[in-house]
Amino acid sequence: MNEIKELIDRQRKYFERGITLDINFRINMLKVLKSAIIENEKLILKALKEDLNKSDFEGYETEIGIILDEIGYIIKNLRYWTKPKRVKTPITQFISKSYIYSEPYGVTLIIAPWNYPFQLVMAPLIGSISAGNCSIIKPSEYSPNTSKIISKIISDNFEEEFIAVVEGGIEVNKALLEEKFDYIFFTGSVNIGKIVMEAASKHLTPITLELGGKSPCIVDEDADVELAAKRIVWGKFLNAGQTCVAPDYLYLHKNIKDDFIKNAIKFIKEFFGENPLKSEDYPRIVNIKHFNRLKNLLKDGDVLCGGDFNEEKLYIAPTIIDNITWEDSIMQEEIFGPILPILMFEKLDEVIKIVNIHPKPLALYYFSNNKEKQGRVIREISFGGGCINDTIVHLATPYLPFGGVGNSGMGNYHGKASFDTFSHKKSVLKKSNLIDISLRYPPYKNKINLLKKILK
Repeated sequence: MNEIKELIDRQRKYFERGITLDINFRINMLKVLKSAIIENEKLILKALKEDLNKSDFEGYETEIGIILDEIGYIIKNLRYWTKPKRVKTPITQFISKSYIYSEPYGVTLIIAPWNYPFQLVMAPLIGSISAGNCSIIKPSEYSPNTSKIISKIISDNFEEEFIAVVEGGIEVNKALLEEKFDYIFFTGSVNIGKIVMEAASKHLTPITLELGGKSPCIVDEDADVELAAKRIVWGKFLNAGQTCVAPDYLYLHKNIKDDFIKNAIKFIKEFFGENPLKSEDYPRIVNIKHFNRLKNLLKDGDVLCGGDFNEEKLYIAPTIIDNITWEDSIMQEEIFGPILPILMFEKLDEVIKIVNIHPKPLALYYFSNNKEKQGRVIREISFGGGCINDTIVHLATPYLPFGGVGNSGMGNYHGKASFDTFSHKKSVLKKSNLIDISLRYPPYKNKINLLKKILK
């Protein structure tokens, strides 16, 4: 705890020197980070393979490439974003000009999860750097190899007073959360998010929570069933289902259910072979604790595909389960693994009603070629973000903010949203000394009638 206190103190003193306020400094640091990631690409991919058995393609696609693209986008736009923005001024403040200034918070804490252990450290870090903050990073102890390479990249390229990595388990998290930060960015489970928010409230620290929940996927009768099955199988079993925005459960219209299941099984075999547990492209479950939790969920319903597992190697095959109800254990928690339960519907109204009864999801996916129905789903269901006729890819663009709502989180990031999240928006009105209107000053006497005319 003393080391953590000292580190925070050193970062605060570094921030107070004003070094990070310089836009050139921020851009240079982003360039340094980008170069360091490129130089360490093989080591990052190796670590992801060791922690989660991610293939090089999946590791680059979901962890490295997306970050390099985001850094380039932010570097290109940062000078414009940091300029003071002039806004309108009401006539009551004549003669004045109004501006919004973006300023850094100070020392930020970034707590990252294990499922995308590189990307979910770097994405918020990019936002913190771009906004001019100092940062302390706490990677997950469940992905130790990736944590080590992150620590190496940061320590080799940045002063500890500017960016530092603190490794460790629960005790380290507790020690960090007892300290006062100027901003906290947390990605993880709902339960831990509540603990983080409670700790932040003791210091009135602003916070972003990127959580999760049960994200529905709905396939209507007018969808392109084969393409829908292909995209859902890809999105669900990416990273062996250990994705916060993975389709958690599937609502199929009764008229296309059999056709969809046939196509889904076809694509599982096409992607991962007859025995996915031997596939080089299929990741494993992160640890025995999560493996056992997922294995217990296989007891519900009827397995249509998969259901195989290897405890020694922590593999669970891509699995589709039918005859599921909301009373089953698999529907009581976020699955966060390669198991896809199926429910059936006849009318869209019933699905909208059922989804809205439950906590607001982080993501929602709707497959239909009917624009009116698409509009209904978007209007009538509250969710963090999602896709029409695809899965997951909405978070792969820097032009869309990504975040949750309700139980699935608060705040958002990616692209400009990352810069805005880590920036305080300071409002400043600049008043002219040429004219000083006496209306606002006492004695008021009969001025109220004039005031009403101006403010009507």
